[in-house]
Amino acid sequence: MSGAALRLSGVACARGGRLLFRGVDLSLEAGGSALLRGPNGVGKSSLMRICAGLLREAAGSVERCGRIAMADERLALDMEQSLAGALSFWARIDGVDGAALDRALSAMALTPLRDMPVRMLSTGQRKRAALARVIASGAPVWLLDEPGNGLDDASLALLGSCVERHLADGGVVLAASHQPLPLPAPVTLDLIDYAAEDVA
Repeated sequence: MSGAALRLSGVACARGGRLLFRGVDLSLEAGGSALLRGPNGVGKSSLMRICAGLLREAAGSVERCGRIAMADERLALDMEQSLAGALSFWARIDGVDGAALDRALSAMALTPLRDMPVRMLSTGQRKRAALARVIASGAPVWLLDEPGNGLDDASLALLGSCVERHLADGGVVLAASHQPLPLPAPVTLDLIDYAAEDVA
C-alpha cells in the first residue's frame, strides 16, 4: 500500500443551495488516520462522499492516491444471496481472491454466517458485513461513515483491530462518527468549525 494518501485543500460543499462547510484541509499519508466529528446535518456524509469522488466539491481540491473503499449506510449487498455469495460479487469486481474474503469474514467474526442469506442478518451483522466488504477489497484508502452504528462493544473492538492492521500495512483511514470509536485517530476534524452561511 506504499504511496496511499488522501489530501483535501480548501474543500467546500454545497447542497440544495446551501453552503454546508468550507475551507476543510486534511492531509493523510500512508499509515495516517483521522476522525471526522460533528452533529447530524453538518455535512459529515457529504464530505465522505466528496472524498470518495461520489459528490463534487463546491470549492477546493481532493487528491486521492490509491483505490478507495467506502462503508456507509448503504449495505450494497444482494439481500437474497448468501453472505459469502454477496461479498464474492464485490471481491470479483475488486480483483481479490477467496482467501482475502475469508480473512475479512474472519476479521469481523462472520465466518459462521457465511452461508446465511443477507436478508436474515441482524442490523449489527449487516454492518459487520459492510465493513468486511471494505476489508476484503484490498483498497489502500478506507472511508468509514458512521461505522459504529449498530455495533456492540465486541464488534467495535474487532473494527478497531482491523483498522490498526490496515494502518500498520500503510493504509489510510478516514472515519466519520457522532459517537466515540476505538480507532487510532491522531487527527480530529470537527466539521462544525467549518460550517458556512447560506448562499441562496
